[in-house]
Amino acid sequence: MAAALEHENQVFLDLFHQDGLVICARGLGIDRILLRFLRLYCEPASLVLVLNTSPAEEEYFIDQLRSDGVVHLPQRVTNEITSNCRYEVYTQGGVLFATSRILVVDFLTNRIPSDLITGILVYKAHRIIESCQEAFILRLFRQKNKKGFIKAFTDNAIAFNTGFCHVERVMRNLFVRKLYLWPRFHIAVNSFLEKHKPEVVEIHVSMTPAMLTIQTSILDILNVCLRELKRYNPALEVEDLSLENAIGKPFDKTIRHYLDPLWHQLGAKTKSLVQDLKILRTLLQYLTQYDCVTFLNLVESLRATEKAFGQNSGWLFLDSSTSMFVNARARVYHISDDKISNKSKVSEKMDIKEGKELKRELVLESNPKWEALREVLKEIESENNNCEDLGGPGQVLICASDDRTCAQLREYIISGAEALLMRLYNKTFGKDERAGEAWIKDRKAVKSKGNAKSDKGPQAKKAKVEACSKQNKIMKKQDLTLTQMMGKTEEEDVGEEMEGYKELSSSEEINIEETKPEDFHLNLASDAYYGIFKNPLTIIHPLQGCSDPYALTRLLHEVEPRYVVLYDAELTFVRQLEIYKASRPGKPLRVYFLIYGGSTEEQRYLTVLRKEKEAFEKLIREKASMVIPEEREGRDETNLDLIRDSTSATVSTDTRKAGGQEQKSVQQTIIVDMREFRSELPSLIHRRGIDIEPVTLEVGDYILTPDICIERKSISDLIGSLNNGRLYSQCISMSRYYKRPILLIEFDPSKSFSLTSRGSLHQEISSNDITSKLTLLTLHFPRLRILWCPSPHATAELFEELKQNRPQPDAAIAMAITADSEIVPESDKYNPGPQDFLLKIPGVNAKNCRVLMNHVNSISELVTLSQDKLLEILGNAVNAKQLYDFIHISYAEAISKAKTQR
Repeated sequence: MAAALEHENQVFLDLFHQDGLVICARGLGIDRILLRFLRLYCEPASLVLVLNTSPAEEEYFIDQLRSDGVVHLPQRVTNEITSNCRYEVYTQGGVLFATSRILVVDFLTNRIPSDLITGILVYKAHRIIESCQEAFILRLFRQKNKKGFIKAFTDNAIAFNTGFCHVERVMRNLFVRKLYLWPRFHIAVNSFLEKHKPEVVEIHVSMTPAMLTIQTSILDILNVCLRELKRYNPALEVEDLSLENAIGKPFDKTIRHYLDPLWHQLGAKTKSLVQDLKILRTLLQYLTQYDCVTFLNLVESLRATEKAFGQNSGWLFLDSSTSMFVNARARVYHISDDKISNKSKVSEKMDIKEGKELKRELVLESNPKWEALREVLKEIESENNNCEDLGGPGQVLICASDDRTCAQLREYIISGAEALLMRLYNKTFGKDERAGEAWIKDRKAVKSKGNAKSDKGPQAKKAKVEACSKQNKIMKKQDLTLTQMMGKTEEEDVGEEMEGYKELSSSEEINIEETKPEDFHLNLASDAYYGIFKNPLTIIHPLQGCSDPYALTRLLHEVEPRYVVLYDAELTFVRQLEIYKASRPGKPLRVYFLIYGGSTEEQRYLTVLRKEKEAFEKLIREKASMVIPEEREGRDETNLDLIRDSTSATVSTDTRKAGGQEQKSVQQTIIVDMREFRSELPSLIHRRGIDIEPVTLEVGDYILTPDICIERKSISDLIGSLNNGRLYSQCISMSRYYKRPILLIEFDPSKSFSLTSRGSLHQEISSNDITSKLTLLTLHFPRLRILWCPSPHATAELFEELKQNRPQPDAAIAMAITADSEIVPESDKYNPGPQDFLLKIPGVNAKNCRVLMNHVNSISELVTLSQDKLLEILGNAVNAKQLYDFIHISYAEAISKAKTQR
């Protein structure tokens, strides 16, 4: 690993001497600081737990420490290590990456030696809310260990911008008193990075007139949709829903944040507007990100899909919409004048098939950024030819936003714009050979008129080209509806482009050699790269969508490029490049920054910059006025957050009971299934002063008393369990072994407290409805009770009330009950198999079943009884007749009897 930078040393020393929360600017290397702490504690003498890391991040940290020569590497505690072996792992010391569920269970069962823990490092600390598992772990740790440290790290300042006193609440959950802020404009960071600035070449690419017109049209429509949304929902008059924010990436989350709690109350118009905003934002992204053919394909699908047209909120009929459609087509083709004069005026609403009857002249407008990229690569090539002073040619790294863009850029550099656009046109709109031939002839004529700057630069080097490392992701392109198109994953998009490598037109006019690119494999940690030239090494890598979050960081240090071309702007990676340059003083680095001038792409980048700056300014103001109690760290018994007591201070003493003497209270206990520790509920129950016993339960999720068993279901889990029949078998088991079986339906507090929205209620009752299935469930299990809880907090409160003045459950008995148990705890007289069979016979119900079993020893004896004897046992003539008829009447008699009754 590269040597630590000046500001990193300062951050490390501050946090080492006093626990706290460090908030860094994005890309400034919060992972590097955490890595230094990991290296410090990678020794058997200490035991340090790391919370909130993903498997990919853990792998990266372990790889970095291994390359630094660390002997006692961190261990990962997952469910692959059995519970009996975990104590040994903990006592070996060093750094441990453990899943939250395992740590909670081990703290509760005292399997982890709490007093031996040196401290806890918390990554991505902005996610630590009161009810999350990590906050529960920290609370358990502080209750049992008053000396260990807690150090927290995050690089997401914007996350602290929402809610009231968010940063103070996070610090309270972390049990830290100090807040360390390190924005990019911090004087220490700024002065240091200014000394080691990379050479930056900003290239503001001009959009074509058609692209500018389309962008203006989409922005106009977006503005109209936002105004309509606020008109229908006056409560949404908030500055977050502005046009500037609407073009940013987090806008979908923002709008759902406001609308989710009342989604079931919204009308069809509002829901349609939300969907339209999503579509329009996708159009804006496609306009600057991809080529003219891909954009037109998406636009045509909007018009062709009847479903989208029928549910549209009305923006398709605006003038701006017409302008967008006209210009999108004009970028790809135009209809020749002679045909238009013959056919009067072609309607804008013409069907695509009608359009194909007219003679198209292909335009296939090239992406302006492609030309800029070609010029940059030519400049780098010429510099590499005269690079004796720098010790040989420099490696080149091109960064684009996603896999699809990378695939297109690779094909463009290899084959040229003409071949790429022609292939996409043929694949998307069918082979219009006459139009294609005419376009190629026109292009050849232009070239023959002394145009020296032809597109053959990259083609001359085609023999050096590496086959793409992701060539196996090939998927067949189909005619997609709009909803399919919007829902496609990035991998499918890549698949679409990859298919084209096999479909490159073999037409002689295109003048592409049939030679296959030579394959060579680079031994790089990241497998997401797209290789182009081997010497000097030139590769393209996506900025997003990689399975490894540190793929680009690894690539930078492995390839050590001299030239980096940012085809798409991304704030985190720009900062990463600054840190990369500062960590390699004296080595040259030139960054080419391609961006469309005056575009939404540029505005999006500037908005992200502004928002982070404002978030840090707000945090600085909050830090100045923050009042932090002395006992915040919980190192003594005065911290109220560590007290587990459900009774409030205002509760008065009951003087009727022995003159107000203090009564002996029994410690409340709830038995919880191991699998339930993925949810927030156990943490909230523990917070209310109730002890939790984690065990593996086969029947139920929570055992409150010896009689009360609860099966907890979230809404998605409830729907799945009802559909696949799992809930039915769970209810059978609960009803068999517990007197009071309960189904708890728990809602997400950020969503509406409603099972079905008003719009989905129909006059006709369907057996497939969730409500119908729940009704059948309650009819089938008369003893089953259903609890509806709007949030986990409400559930914890309800559990506490249900347990009042009731005996505590026994974990050994609860664990012994399995779905196949033959002995019923409260009554071992009856075999459950025949009992279930009896309950399904007409005339037998839950009320008379026990009476019948007391008088009759077996099913064979029941068959021999007369109707009078059955009446005597059951005490109800109707039930006795139903049961007797069911046993003795043949199927044919029963059918004829039913017909006569009709």
